[in-house]
Amino acid sequence: MLVSYVNMQLRDFYPSMEELCKALGLDKSRLEEKLGAVDYHYSPERNQFV
Repeated sequence: MLVSYVNMQLRDFYPSMEELCKALGLDKSRLEEKLGAVDYHYSPERNQFV
């Protein structure tokens, strides 16, 4: 569910993960760690976790 929410936000509102984290007050490394634990990794080219 977190992956879906984050990817929707990236797709619809934010041009990069840095912008998403800044706007929502998220720690970028913690988000990457959390999603990496379920084998999702950020793709800058696609601007989403895959």
